[in-house]
Amino acid sequence: MSQALQDLLDLLDLEQIEENIFRGQSRSAVVPRVFGGQVAAQALVAAGRTVPADRHAHSLHAYFLRPGDPGAPIVYDVDRIRDGRSFTTRRVVAIQHGKPIFHLSASFQGDEDGLDHQEPMPAAPDPATLPTSQERLRGYDHLDPVVVEKFLEAREAVDLRYAEEPPYGRFGEPREPHSQVWFRTNGKLEGAIDEPLLHVVLATYVSDMTLLDSVLLAHGRGGWAVGDVVGASLDHAMWFHRPFRADEWLLYDQESPSAHGGRGLGQARIYTQDGRLAISVIQEGLVRVPRGH
Repeated sequence: MSQALQDLLDLLDLEQIEENIFRGQSRSAVVPRVFGGQVAAQALVAAGRTVPADRHAHSLHAYFLRPGDPGAPIVYDVDRIRDGRSFTTRRVVAIQHGKPIFHLSASFQGDEDGLDHQEPMPAAPDPATLPTSQERLRGYDHLDPVVVEKFLEAREAVDLRYAEEPPYGRFGEPREPHSQVWFRTNGKLEGAIDEPLLHVVLATYVSDMTLLDSVLLAHGRGGWAVGDVVGASLDHAMWFHRPFRADEWLLYDQESPSAHGGRGLGQARIYTQDGRLAISVIQEGLVRVPRGH
């Protein structure tokens, strides 16, 4: 396991300070606030630690309320909404400096048999043939080296590979609002930590990294890396359909059906490498064009 992955696992390993209250630490991100994927992942950890082990997360719905302060811990207050015969529901509020910054509702279910169908996996290049984040990012002369290093540091625990040029790699002309990214953790998850919740939590963490790329592509924008838009995640929803491993390749197939009123919508499906639909994701984000751009 890489040191970067161990550091990420430590970041997600919350301290329990009361029966339904947990505390997590933060770290700097590409932008001067707590990375949204971190808050969502930590909130899901808090929820999951109050749920029986035989019930697995099948959905989450979240709102980002305020920018998080990366210099301060985050307190997660879990409300045990319902413990039913088939489903368990939790609500989590993330708090900093006495104010809520994030709200998550998550539902958990025991294993059941039932109807089964899925949307087929789209065509995608083999991840082994694609450049790594380091190879791709360090090949762009137009990017500020400081920004490049921040991107690489933020993604050091994850092997994330774009199928085509990312928004910050080629911009200025609109492209199809569709993006594909392969990802997996930089290291295997083994031993006592290798449990279903951790894989779901890690996928939640990564899911906030690239989902709004398709919005940028539709308008020929390079994004936060080049400063021709400003924005933030507003809300986020995920449905976990089938078991998967975050340390094995997952295809994140993303598209944007709409942007309007300073907001852009991204939607995606995440597939295992053998073609099973594992996760569906939808996110709306604030996407604004600064004056002069």
